[in-house]
Amino acid sequence: MDSVDVRCERVSKRYRMPPRREARRGGVLGRAADALWQTSEDFWALRDVSFEVARGETLGIVGRNGAGKSTLLKLLGGITVPTEGQLTIVGRLSALIEVGSGFHPELTGRENVFLSGAILGMRRRDISARLDSIADFSGVGAFLDTPVKYYSSGMYVRLGFAIAAHLEPDVLLVDEVLAVGDSEFQARCLQRIQELKRRGTTMVVVSHDLGAVEQLSDRAILIDAGTLAATGSPQDVISRYQRLVNGAGALSHEDDDVRTRPPAPIRIETLTLHAQDGAPVLTAVAERPLIARILLVADSPVAASVTLSFYEFEAGTLLAECTGTIQPAGSASARLQMDFVLPELLLAPGVYTLGATVTPAGAGRPVAWRFGRTTLYVQGSAVSRGVFVQPFQCHTAVLPPALAVSLS
Repeated sequence: MDSVDVRCERVSKRYRMPPRREARRGGVLGRAADALWQTSEDFWALRDVSFEVARGETLGIVGRNGAGKSTLLKLLGGITVPTEGQLTIVGRLSALIEVGSGFHPELTGRENVFLSGAILGMRRRDISARLDSIADFSGVGAFLDTPVKYYSSGMYVRLGFAIAAHLEPDVLLVDEVLAVGDSEFQARCLQRIQELKRRGTTMVVVSHDLGAVEQLSDRAILIDAGTLAATGSPQDVISRYQRLVNGAGALSHEDDDVRTRPPAPIRIETLTLHAQDGAPVLTAVAERPLIARILLVADSPVAASVTLSFYEFEAGTLLAECTGTIQPAGSASARLQMDFVLPELLLAPGVYTLGATVTPAGAGRPVAWRFGRTTLYVQGSAVSRGVFVQPFQCHTAVLPPALAVSLS
């Protein structure tokens, strides 16, 4: 049986909410009477949550705002203690929760690196060996001996992440770190987290970036209203989460008319990004190759067109589409893989989201959709005021004098 690095057993967290302010009595005696009669209200941020994370496993946590995800990570990180239940963590713990919040403002960046390492139980020479890589990753090397109270918020965040991610913890907690900083920093964060995953670091990841959770996690849980609503594969849990979010009022595309329409003959299972060698990636480099891979499940032979779409992350504006076709093969159900090979990614550095649809031949509308679950972080040094980086060459020639005069 695999060793368990994180164990959460029937954990609950209660907060005492201050009483609602109502009309107060006047005078000292009146205020004293108010204080005696008013009682606090209990708010349970978490209720009876249990799960385990095996050594080397990455657990993703999804849920709506206010569901209790960050509370759970703060409990795991020792920032607060549970009201009920028990938490057990084996090994050295590092937490990317409110990055940089543990810095001492009067200490320099260098001193805060050593302080953070000492809190993790590391020896001074081990911290010194990692100091250069921390400085390089954070980009604050020139200000490493400056008190962090003079750092910008971006410098604060970059140094905080670099410290937590380079001191080689046994267990790493990540809470919405990918929502801060520019796209270049977010991409480097993802690459570092993937590197730690390959090294066997046990991780618990909370993020609204469903694509990152789906690709980074081995397993996922859904927290809703402080309770454990679902657990299982990242694909299944995220699908459950999207149905939960969209099901209250408007149904999602996948659930539209679900009670009346016949089952779709073909479905999209995953949409993932890969390097040229086939290795899964969450980041790409502008003007470099990229593969977008769509896995499909067909219940019966079907001819269909598959469209891959690129959108702006914030505005959701459609930027580009690529369409391919599949032809029926065999006579039974099958899993199909369609690779969209981009020899040169023309998107400028930034954050984008990908989607996909499948439309059977002759059908008037798609029967399968996938949106909001694949985020693309594009890195690069190319400077562009637009969305696309268009490679070009510029040639200059010296014209003969007569021609030069005629053109003036």
